[in-house]
This record gives sequence, structure tokens and C-alpha cells, in this order.
Amino acid sequence: MAPARKPLISGNWKMHLDHFEATVLVQKLTYELTPEDFATVDVSIHPPFTDLRTVQTYFLAEKDPPPIHLGAQNVHEAEKGAFTGEVSPVMLQKLDVTYVIVGHSERRELFGESDDWVNRKVRAIVAHDMTPILCVGETLDEREAGTTESKVTGQVKAGLDGLTPEQVGAMVIAYEPIWAIGTGRTAMPDDAQAVCGRIREVVGEVAGADAAAAIRVQYGGSVKPENAATLMAQPDIDGALVGGASLEAASFAAIVRYRDAG
Repeated sequence: MAPARKPLISGNWKMHLDHFEATVLVQKLTYELTPEDFATVDVSIHPPFTDLRTVQTYFLAEKDPPPIHLGAQNVHEAEKGAFTGEVSPVMLQKLDVTYVIVGHSERRELFGESDDWVNRKVRAIVAHDMTPILCVGETLDEREAGTTESKVTGQVKAGLDGLTPEQVGAMVIAYEPIWAIGTGRTAMPDDAQAVCGRIREVVGEVAGADAAAAIRVQYGGSVKPENAATLMAQPDIDGALVGGASLEAASFAAIVRYRDAG
């Protein structure tokens, strides 16, 4: 019998909210989310780099801080060096970062990050005791051409290269069809399940059945309170990588409480 996988709902704030606005949003989330929410769902938030210290300090100052995991949106693979504008895994680790998004389609599409580059980041995150959220997904042209499976399979295999089965099982993969990100369009639940199920199959081929059963697979792409429950009902979807809807405490909390829908 496959182990129970606790869902992970992650809020990717992208390039939104300064450190004052970040504090306000975290305060509101603290009021919105309850111990019962955290008992059934893991929650992570991924502010811009300039907000991380502020959010960490807020949590440290709380007498009874909520178990919201602090996450980052990207990382450089090197521990230090002459890499102007970059942030190292050591720096993130010192800020109590738990989850790091890598290979987001915007990084791949806008900044030219290759599969090999993404893999180096994945291995750096794991080496510094943080958890990668490895993003994979296809463009609209690739979907219409029928190459979704080959594209996603290739990204998963490349991203997991060099990891042990135990390391693979402990990480997260986010399927985010590029055509659904920020467009209001969402993959139909059956379509999302088909790709997430294929991701789990590929993990099994690469790292074995135990890793495939343990790894959490998120869906990302215009996730909203209205569609979260139907997506999360799919057997191979273990969470959501939420963009715009994570910028409002009420909407993000409603996604965390997707079980209450209907």
C-alpha cells in the first residue's frame, strides 16, 4: 500500500510585494489559517529574495508561530563566488528556508535555464538540506503537437539526475503547463492527472517504486479556490503551486482548505 502523502500547498509570490506588504500578508495568513489546516496540509510561501529576512524575523518574533514553511523562488548552485545578483543555497539555508522552487517555466522561458542548469540547482538544494520543488511543463505548441509526455519526461529525468532514491522521494515535482500560468486557463483535472501520473511513473523508472510512492507531485497553473478541490481529488496530485491567488490571504487560505469546498 502506498504511503499517505501529506499535501503541500505553496504560494509563489513571484515579483510582487515589498517587505512591508509581505509582513501584512503573513499576518493575515496567520489569522486565516488554523491548527486544523496545518494538521492536514503542509503550507509554504515563497516571497521575493528581498522579503525573506523580514518574513523569517516575523516568524521568529512570534511566541507561537504558525507552521508555515518559508520558501525561495530560485537559487544559484554555487555556495559563493563572483556571481553578481545571485543568491546561494548557503544564504537561503541561514534564513531557515525549507523549500526552493527551481526550473519554473518563467526561469526556463525568460532566462534561458537549461535542464542541466536546473539539475545543478536541484543537487545544490539537496546538498544544503532543503527541499527542491522541481517545475516541469509544456508550452501550448508542444501540447497541441502531442509532445507533452516526451517534454515532461525529459525534464523530470534531467532534473533528478545524480540523486539517490531517498533524495528523490523526499522532494517535490510541480507540473505547471506553461499555457495555464497566469492566463486563467487551467488544465482539466483528468489531463492534469494524466501528466502527474506520468511524472510518478518516470520517478519510478529513475529511482524505484518507493521513491515514486513517496514523492509529492503538485499542480500549478491558474489554481484558484474554485478549482482546487477538483484538482486535489486526483490520485497523483499532492498539492498546488499557486501564483496570483497566493497574494491574497483569503484566497490562499481557501485553497489550503480545499477539502471544505462544496
